[in-house]
Amino acid sequence: MAKNKENATQQSVDTKAVKKVDKKNDKKSNKKADKKTRTGVVQKTKEVTGELKKVTWPTFGKVVKTTGVVISVVLIFALVLLGLDRLLSLVYDLLVRAVA
Repeated sequence: MAKNKENATQQSVDTKAVKKVDKKNDKKSNKKADKKTRTGVVQKTKEVTGELKKVTWPTFGKVVKTTGVVISVVLIFALVLLGLDRLLSLVYDLLVRAVA
């Protein structure tokens, strides 16, 4: 019986010691995680900057030309859709008058 009490007392002391060690380790790991996060952001920024330096950017003239092409295509499709809309509305009006 005395051994059981000694074992129980020893276990509770060991448990308290383990909890203290765990708290210390948690604080250390939190500090390490903060440092990793900070260095991770810095490293990512450096990587992104390095990749952007490798990009071949188009010249101003090429940008203007491609923008003109995009605007032209959009206008052409807008005119085509407008024409189809007018045509279909005309057909609809003719059908409504024929039925009435």
